Amino acid sequence: YFCTHYSDIWVCGQPKLNTRIVGGQAARAGSWPWQVSLQRFGSHFCGGSLINSQWVLTAAHCFQTSTPTGLTVNLGRQSLRGSNPNAVSRTVTQIIKHPNYNSGTNDNNICLLRLSSPVTFNNYISPVCLAASDSIFYSGVNSWVTGWGNIGSGVPLPPPQNLMEVEVPVVGNRQCNCNYGVGRITDNMICAGLSAGGKDSCQGDSGGPMVSKQIGRWIQAGIVSFREGCARPNLPGVYTRVSKYQTWITSQISSNRPGFMTFKSTGTNSDLSVTCTGLKKL
Repeated sequence: YFCTHYSDIWVCGQPKLNTRIVGGQAARAGSWPWQVSLQRFGSHFCGGSLINSQWVLTAAHCFQTSTPTGLTVNLGRQSLRGSNPNAVSRTVTQIIKHPNYNSGTNDNNICLLRLSSPVTFNNYISPVCLAASDSIFYSGVNSWVTGWGNIGSGVPLPPPQNLMEVEVPVVGNRQCNCNYGVGRITDNMICAGLSAGGKDSCQGDSGGPMVSKQIGRWIQAGIVSFREGCARPNLPGVYTRVSKYQTWITSQISSNRPGFMTFKSTGTNSDLSVTCTGLKKL
């Protein structure tokens, strides 16, 4: 039983069944109950995350148009092709891309979808917490990325296309700028991946969540945004930094606001010591 009269902060980020992409493994049913599959005319094209009973967070680049024709949000799914006894779907009444989204630079790559009617939370469908504006993610913080995307560059997920999960460490913005070319990674982005490569989000995972766990709750730090290839050495995945958008998200969702939680990093941030040509010294 969930109380939905107040903010979703009371229920967010606490899967009932979680005991816990490229280089990843199939996720158990119910592990990531906020994960959604966005489908147009029955075909999966992007991921997303449930942030309250009637809104989904995803990437702006998933939508060329703001017309929701043929668009469905599929929740409670374990696989794209197998049987899904817990699956629920909704159509979309509103696609709200960030007004400052830049398709050339991928800056502000964030989008909200309003569902046709609220969903009921259960073991397989529940919202994620969102990183509040004062959240800090140090280099090396553990994060998980989930999705139904390719399992390698140009290699689709084999049937029954089970939801995949992969664990990747946060890569600091200074390091990520050195990797991609200084100036490419803005403060509105967060990176994650192994310097050796081998684990990453890939095509089809776009719009899906990157989450980190703190005090028993899963907090969404990022939205799968872009990458050079998939799981390539020294080219981490780049994600929209959710904490930068608390004000915008709450301005769009007037009632039953999503649960925002502050993620705090401990220790020291090794990213502060990173330097390369063109990067401002601290």
